[in-house]
Amino acid sequence: MLPLILDEVSFAANGRRILDRVSAEIGPGPRTVILGPNGAGKSLLMRICHGLLQPTEGRVRWLGANGNKRQAMVFQRPVMLRRSALANVTYGLKLAGVRARERELRAHDVLEAVGLERRAHQSARLLSGGEQQKLALARAWALGPEVLFLDEPSANLDPGATREVESIIGQIHASGTKIVMTTHNLGQARRLGDEIVFMDGGRVLERASVDTFFARPATGQATAFIRGELPWT
Repeated sequence: MLPLILDEVSFAANGRRILDRVSAEIGPGPRTVILGPNGAGKSLLMRICHGLLQPTEGRVRWLGANGNKRQAMVFQRPVMLRRSALANVTYGLKLAGVRARERELRAHDVLEAVGLERRAHQSARLLSGGEQQKLALARAWALGPEVLFLDEPSANLDPGATREVESIIGQIHASGTKIVMTTHNLGQARRLGDEIVFMDGGRVLERASVDTFFARPATGQATAFIRGELPWT
């Protein structure tokens, strides 16, 4: 994976600046967790990184390779197609240009990896919330992304389903995919993150290793957030 460069990225809507001159480089390796209070701009930043939105100011670019990078994104509430769990995966692979025989093999492999092989031929929309999120992760993983953006991937799940989703995210990271995610769960940030990017008011205020961020936050805003004195998202 080549670095993703954010250069003075801003985003405004309805006369309000939601992101304010964000500059950062996101490279391979460490899992990056984006934290911050409600309205900090975390989810918006993820969508801009993924290319779903364009900044109103600044640039977002992949360094080298003409900007062509394999990436995927999983949302807090994934959209399930009106077809089986297996077909949800194979359809994405078809759009990516993967040949039919390989689509089937790859889809079965990822469904087995996330514990959904027995649900392969069940309607995706009849799966539980936790199973749907696991299917969304499998669908993204099957594409072999170099970077996977995760926006609050377990926000609506019970503790058991959350643990299963976290395990799958760990597997995806171990397979060589860079993880960039937002979460409101500080315990999850400690478990899944290697580095923390802390945002408030549309700006990046801190970037540090997980241990450093939680032990010695550098700003008053981060200290208040860790103590639960700022609103969470």
